[in-house]
Amino acid sequence: MSAKNENIDPPEEASVQLETLKKPEEDQSYGAIVKRQFKKNKPAVWSLRFIILIVIIGLSADFLANEKPLMCKLDGTIYFPVFREYIVDFGGSWPEALIDAKIDWKAADYESVIWPPVPYGQSEMDFNNANYVSPTGDQTVKSKRWWHWLGTDEVGRDVMSGMIHGTRIAMMVGVVSMSIASIIGIFMGAMAGYFGDEKLKTTWANILLFIVSLPFAFFYGFQIRSYSIGEAFANSLFSALFQVFIGIVIFSVIIMAFQLIAKLVKKALKLKATTSVPIDIMVSRSIEILISVPRLLLIMSIVAIAKPSIMLVMVIIGATSWTGIARFTRGELLRVRNLEYIEAAQSLGYSEFRTIFRHAIPNSLAPVLIAIAFGVAGAILTESFLSFLGIGVEAEVATWGKLLSLARKNFSAWWLALAPGFAIFITVTIYNLMGEGLTDALDPRLKQ
Repeated sequence: MSAKNENIDPPEEASVQLETLKKPEEDQSYGAIVKRQFKKNKPAVWSLRFIILIVIIGLSADFLANEKPLMCKLDGTIYFPVFREYIVDFGGSWPEALIDAKIDWKAADYESVIWPPVPYGQSEMDFNNANYVSPTGDQTVKSKRWWHWLGTDEVGRDVMSGMIHGTRIAMMVGVVSMSIASIIGIFMGAMAGYFGDEKLKTTWANILLFIVSLPFAFFYGFQIRSYSIGEAFANSLFSALFQVFIGIVIFSVIIMAFQLIAKLVKKALKLKATTSVPIDIMVSRSIEILISVPRLLLIMSIVAIAKPSIMLVMVIIGATSWTGIARFTRGELLRVRNLEYIEAAQSLGYSEFRTIFRHAIPNSLAPVLIAIAFGVAGAILTESFLSFLGIGVEAEVATWGKLLSLARKNFSAWWLALAPGFAIFITVTIYNLMGEGLTDALDPRLKQ
């Protein structure tokens, strides 16, 4: 009986194989493969984690370093000044009890108060600790709670507060500028790669009226509203984006109005002859012209004659950084435009623009992500260089480059060079490492 049982029981190796067969198959989708390949690159993974940390610091800068309390109690009423400041920025007002405290938040007689981890604003001056007080030097403070952990500059501004708020500026410059560059580059590259020089056809009436409409659209959309746009850039990000959006709407409406006139002209004169638009040559030559001009010199020339604004710096960096993205997108569209799913979309009668934006571009963005990752690092470095030279940034805005430039006035103030210099080096390095990780993960030869 025991021998019979031995024959029935499966051996240990068979049990292991049976459990293996029960496991679900490993996901072999393209996204899963890229994710597995990216995880194999440990420097890239840690770079991504560090980027997430930097983004969190940038988003919570007002709660980490501020001269206003996070929470305070006055006359039996609890207030949240940091939160209230956001309401004031959007048109609200300070409560009457905080109007006097707003003049000097640290002098108010609070019943209870909770301060941020760094209780200093980015522009607040501590005259008791002015003239370059080092982190390890003698500081005139009430307690360690008010210590300047990264020292102060010539007028007593806290360096750590400037570093925290500079983190937000660096992240905002990288994201906003590369968003602008991505929109321009992907659109221009997609048009050039998909249509080439022969596929996009239109009539001479459309071409001539489009050329005629451009000066009018630019004048009424942006030139005549330049003062409003400039003031919006100096005020806030949201007002600047709103004014730019209005300008784009006006620009587009004027272009469409002229195209409607062209349609009526064609119908009245019965013009049916079409001609090819060499959009690939036009985009390629535009890229070559922009690349031939030193980009940093071009940015410095524009920023130096305009009103200082960090938003203007972002727009100019983005408007001059799209060439690499456009070249990657063009190359991918040249590859995918003759594939089966594009031909299927065309055979189903989809419009060319639906085919491009719904099918071609989403399947061509992999190399573009690499260019964007490297572009963010380049944008942060460019902004830091401009801030170091004192160009294009408002005086009250704290940036890493501006903090680094303060070290030139006093070479013994080593902390003014060490903290921002290290932050710029680390941030640019981690974005480059993440870009290299994306390059390896998206390389089809390395998928396994």
